[in-house]
Amino acid sequence: MLILIRSFNFLILALFGILYFYQVVYVFIRWFSRKRTFRAKRLCKYAVVISARNESAVIGELLESLHRQNYPSDLLDIYVVADNCTDNTAQVARNHRAIVFERFDRVKVGKGYALNWLFSQIETLVGLDTYDGYLVFDADNVLDENYVREMNKVFSNGYPIVTSYRNSKNYGSNWISAGYALWFLRESQYLNGARMQCGTSCAISGTGFLMAKEIVKANNGWKHHLLTEDIEFSADNVIQGKTIGYCEKAVLYDEQPVSFRESWYQRLRWTKGFYQVFARYGGELMRGVVKKHSFPCYDMMMTIAPATLLTITALVCNGSFAVAGLLTGHLMWTKVTLEAIFGNLIGIYLSLFFFGLVTTITEWKQIHCTAGQKVRYLFTFPIFIFTYIPIAVAALFKKVTWIPIRHTIVKSVQEIRD
Repeated sequence: MLILIRSFNFLILALFGILYFYQVVYVFIRWFSRKRTFRAKRLCKYAVVISARNESAVIGELLESLHRQNYPSDLLDIYVVADNCTDNTAQVARNHRAIVFERFDRVKVGKGYALNWLFSQIETLVGLDTYDGYLVFDADNVLDENYVREMNKVFSNGYPIVTSYRNSKNYGSNWISAGYALWFLRESQYLNGARMQCGTSCAISGTGFLMAKEIVKANNGWKHHLLTEDIEFSADNVIQGKTIGYCEKAVLYDEQPVSFRESWYQRLRWTKGFYQVFARYGGELMRGVVKKHSFPCYDMMMTIAPATLLTITALVCNGSFAVAGLLTGHLMWTKVTLEAIFGNLIGIYLSLFFFGLVTTITEWKQIHCTAGQKVRYLFTFPIFIFTYIPIAVAALFKKVTWIPIRHTIVKSVQEIRD
């Protein structure tokens, strides 16, 4: 039995190591490989599309950051869909010179449906062909003044989809907001950044991305309506062989939850959405790996794979071994099993701490809070990720619907940096 316990834990450790070791390699690629630079081949015309539900408190600052862009204003039109709003989001957006449509649909609820409807309005108003590409933001975002200019450099060099550097308005609010923000910074620099240097495909993370009009037209608007429409969009395009680019000089700031309750429901939706994407696209991604030897398909498969469930399975199996040892009097089984559980959790904590440490060191100047907070939240970052364990279990059994997150932090880019 002891051999079985040790073999089981070795196999779990080896499986995780084999499947995800490439992400460690990404770190060294990011450090030692030459970063790609781009020059704009032309100035493209863009439409900004924003889905907003009861976002009157924050949408004005996003719109002002768009008006302050270092990009020709005649090449940038701004559209807002005020989706099922009960406040004055629509009027605030109009006051900030956006083209606003109001939508009321209690059946087709969510950002994906709102975007699809907005695209249909744009098609009727001016035609989708009016624009070379479409920039997608959430209402709580604010943008660096060179955001559009930098995105245009990558887009005009042939990338049909481009994502950007995702920073946070409120890194220092508490350990929850810092957990989100550090994860997104790591995702930007040590996943998408490394992918871009390797010439493979990146992945969209929530907000702040650009897509060519051809994609919008081919999809008849926006066709992705799972709970995580961003990762569904990414998986669908990777399967089709499209390469998603990354522009690290295009900096976006968004607001992170500070309440554990809000964080729980948001991440419950994300986790359920990842399960949905894995169920719908996992088979096609695997075929891409096996038949086409596609690394982007493999990378995307690892991104959406329910790895937390494998961790939970290992913990449950080890717990069963420990209980069996107690009931049968084989206390050595229990001792070895508890050592394995403790060792696995420490190993996961240290690996997460490593990624957090690397990101904090290299992005130190981009993290806008005190030095003490930067250091303190390094240690709570793995704990934040550990809270996904009960969320992963709940998402298996609970029916999850889209619930809007309150946004209240109003800051300009300058105020964030100060």
